[in-house]
Amino acid sequence: MSAVQVSEQYRPTEDEEYMNTRQLAYFRAKLNGWKDEILKGAKETVNIMQKETENHPDLVDRASSESDRALELRTRDRQRKLISKIDEAISRIDDGSYGFCEETGEPIGLGRLEARPTATLSIEAQERHERSERVHRDD
Repeated sequence: MSAVQVSEQYRPTEDEEYMNTRQLAYFRAKLNGWKDEILKGAKETVNIMQKETENHPDLVDRASSESDRALELRTRDRQRKLISKIDEAISRIDDGSYGFCEETGEPIGLGRLEARPTATLSIEAQERHERSERVHRDD
């Protein structure tokens, strides 16, 4: 796909053709920006953790520090998984399937993609999927 310039003021609207080149460029920029933000945060976490390797003579301080570290690592692990979903969304932009429900092939909708740019299911398909999970979990 050719590079399309998207102004910072641009927001996709229902008035335009769904998933036109401008909308795709908008969502690509949004996804790449989100990914860059996550990666920057991960680098900051590594730097902070490298600096915080000092010994804590007080057991309570040490426990608190370990708890903080564990929470930060869980958060970073979730974000690592999110990067994978972001990369998958960018691949869908590249192959032309971005913005369409994996299950039905119908448009996911601009509002849903704006709120969750990695969405692969329409709201209706997502709700069916969640109801099905609940039924199987209750068995």
